[in-house]
Amino acid sequence: GEPPAWAPGPAQAAALLEEAADLLVLHRDFAAAVERCEAGCDSLGPGPGHERCERFAEVKCSLCVVGIQALAEMNRWREVLSWVLQYYHVPEHLPPKVLELCILLYSKVREPQVMLEVGSSWLRAQANQSLPEFGSLLELYVARVLLPLGRFEGAEELVRGCAAFDGERLEALLGTICDSRCRWTQREEASSAAEEQQDPATENVLGVLSQKLLTMLTLLRRALRSMSNHFYLLPYKKMLLATFLLYLVVVRLDPASPTSLPFIYKLVQLFRQAWAAVLSPIHRPPIPD
Repeated sequence: GEPPAWAPGPAQAAALLEEAADLLVLHRDFAAAVERCEAGCDSLGPGPGHERCERFAEVKCSLCVVGIQALAEMNRWREVLSWVLQYYHVPEHLPPKVLELCILLYSKVREPQVMLEVGSSWLRAQANQSLPEFGSLLELYVARVLLPLGRFEGAEELVRGCAAFDGERLEALLGTICDSRCRWTQREEASSAAEEQQDPATENVLGVLSQKLLTMLTLLRRALRSMSNHFYLLPYKKMLLATFLLYLVVVRLDPASPTSLPFIYKLVQLFRQAWAAVLSPIHRPPIPD
């Protein structure tokens, strides 16, 4: 009998899929593998009837899986999601295998936020909730996307609303979310405690440095006021700036060190205030008769 009308498309795409797989695995020509995957997806066409064809869906999904791997091998992982969506158009239509690979990929490169909206849209689509892979994908989305981002309430909402989970599995997932929330809270508390311990030490050192700078500027001010008339013509600001820079060298601040930045910022403010205080009482001496 005559082959189905859709056979040539998937047949051509299947041949391109085989070529792409060989280029990926045997020859490690990742760019050429992506080209074959794109050609295969284009050969299938965008017809809505094709989406209902199991053979069409299988070949298209496999082409995208090989393409994802090839892009990742070229360190072009940032392009993966947009590349896949050009063939499936909306997140809700992504095959479970493709969604799984995308979640794992962006989790591995520590960019789980990329899959936040995509995964949510896919999981909330009514048509996907009857798929056998739905429960495992929800668990993966919770573990690799929501929990690393601290979205604990959203994770609980998804888990409690999933009819695929029985009582034991539900309790296990809720326990995992609770444990992750506790670890998150402990890290935040530890970080806050470390900052609080560092602040008094910073203020103490800054106080010592500030006092030294004030002493040096006070001595300089007295010297300026006792100078003769010709000294008035010297560039005060440049001399004070040189004194300030010399002070930084003396106290050995490292501008490249993050811990030195607050010192330098506050000392600059202090220098400006001292500069104004030094110049304010100094007037041009009267011209002698």
